[in-house]
Amino acid sequence: MKNVLYVPLDDRPVNLDDVIVLGRSAGINVITPNLSDITNRLDSQKTASGSTLVSTSSPTYGNAANIRQFILNNAASVDGFIISSDMLAYGGLIASRRLRTSPGGAYPAYDSITTDLLDVIRLVKQSYPSKPIYVLDTIMRLATTAFAGGLSFAAYNESRTFMLQPRRSFSQFADIIAGYNLSPTGSYGSTTNFNKEQYYNTRQHKFKSNRYILEQLAQAGYIDFLAVGVDDANTQGVQINEINFVEGRINAWLGGTNGQNPDRAIILPDADGLGHALMARMANQLYLNGVKPRYTVQYFGPHGSTITSQYEYMDVHQNILRHIDIVGGQSVSSSPTVEIIGVTDAAQVTAAVNRIVANSTNRVPTVVIDFVGGGSANAAVTDGLLGSQHTGRILGYSAWNTPGNKIGIALGMGQARYAYLVTETDLNALSTAVNAHGSLLFKRFLKDYYYKTVAIDEIRTYSRANSLYTNVATIADQNMLLFNSPADYSHLQSVLRNRMQTHRTTLSGKSAFLINGTGTSYDVRQISGGTWSFAGYANSTLAYGDPDYLWKRAFEVTLNPVVTLQ
Repeated sequence: MKNVLYVPLDDRPVNLDDVIVLGRSAGINVITPNLSDITNRLDSQKTASGSTLVSTSSPTYGNAANIRQFILNNAASVDGFIISSDMLAYGGLIASRRLRTSPGGAYPAYDSITTDLLDVIRLVKQSYPSKPIYVLDTIMRLATTAFAGGLSFAAYNESRTFMLQPRRSFSQFADIIAGYNLSPTGSYGSTTNFNKEQYYNTRQHKFKSNRYILEQLAQAGYIDFLAVGVDDANTQGVQINEINFVEGRINAWLGGTNGQNPDRAIILPDADGLGHALMARMANQLYLNGVKPRYTVQYFGPHGSTITSQYEYMDVHQNILRHIDIVGGQSVSSSPTVEIIGVTDAAQVTAAVNRIVANSTNRVPTVVIDFVGGGSANAAVTDGLLGSQHTGRILGYSAWNTPGNKIGIALGMGQARYAYLVTETDLNALSTAVNAHGSLLFKRFLKDYYYKTVAIDEIRTYSRANSLYTNVATIADQNMLLFNSPADYSHLQSVLRNRMQTHRTTLSGKSAFLINGTGTSYDVRQISGGTWSFAGYANSTLAYGDPDYLWKRAFEVTLNPVVTLQ
């Protein structure tokens, strides 16, 4: 079994739990920091006046110094590294957005504490030059974080709207960081719910880190591959000059073309899918020595080039192509190693399922992405997929959150799994890995549909109807531990746990899995040339106390079903 050191973006399941299981599905032991060192939480304290919430405070961020030491302590014993620069330099994604009273000094000596933390990457590469080091970095998003560091939901809305307005175009680094407040014809006015100057300080500091990683670490050869995710993006606003700058530096410093280099650095809209994608690239490097599997994309509905999310600056098709680059694949027009099925119209789900069946019959590994349902799975698409036994054989699937997130998760699952299926021969190792893959595939449907589409509505409705404070009643589910009573929070936990047990049973009986039912559905155990061997889905369990609101909000929950195959 390979050992890979992984420093996640934060401790949310999409960045931690799921990537660990993904690694296990590819025979990789994922070594992560102590949970206490990567824990991120929204505000845990509040002040109120009667039925009015006045403020919140006391978020939790990761321990960057401990992360640095963790990397050094484990460097000798691992086969590769995947490191989130946000966690290493700031203590996590939301920590990197903390409003600052100062932007730091002039680049490159802008903050010795931050650069010393980042330079652990240099130290490790100098000591272990043959071990691959992959880094995931992010361009700071438009909005502040609601209910973190005292910032309200009103601040979130105002900041996103304010930072979404067009900015004057600049290409030079100094001009970009000095020109955040400049409109095409003048400058922007004051803000009400957040301090825009402190926001700009934060943005300056983060962008200096972006440049430092590109110039001082990637260009110098200390990073083997850099994935830059643009979190919560748009086709205009305060990020665009930064995106253009990064693309230009990938060209100038890293030998890229059109702002991208599949062998050294990619920038695209995503953040929470990058852990999956880089783990897949690592599997591809460790098992296939970097040989690039071939990918084609088949859309069932409008072509991805016609779809652009309001939270992204690339269309869906461009985003898929860039994710193919990140996982270590190559896009081709025919004869794929792996086919991506993108469902963009619920009315075409039958045709999509027919394609899955044909690919399964013809031994073409397949990844499926549901783009219909917005931030969660579409009911009709889910029904269609779960109605086919061949869906249990797909290598990757997601319908979770933004298009970039869906792509990163699904493609990461598929590529990591493929690299292992075609190289591993040990039967015990294959059995352990297929159980992990079956569990992760089962989870994606349980979470992306049964939680995010079905159960969440009941939870949000109850939380909002029972808010302690009238001024946050419509968004009480954003921080239920603070905005609902202890009794109501306990009730919401019980609702979550009871519903997910019911939904686990329902999902187990669907044709895709047929657990404890009539007949057997199968997952792929091994691929040897054109010959596939299979394992049958046999059992599923979900510990009653496992589902929980990790960040005390309804948006995402811990959910760790265990599926066994035989």
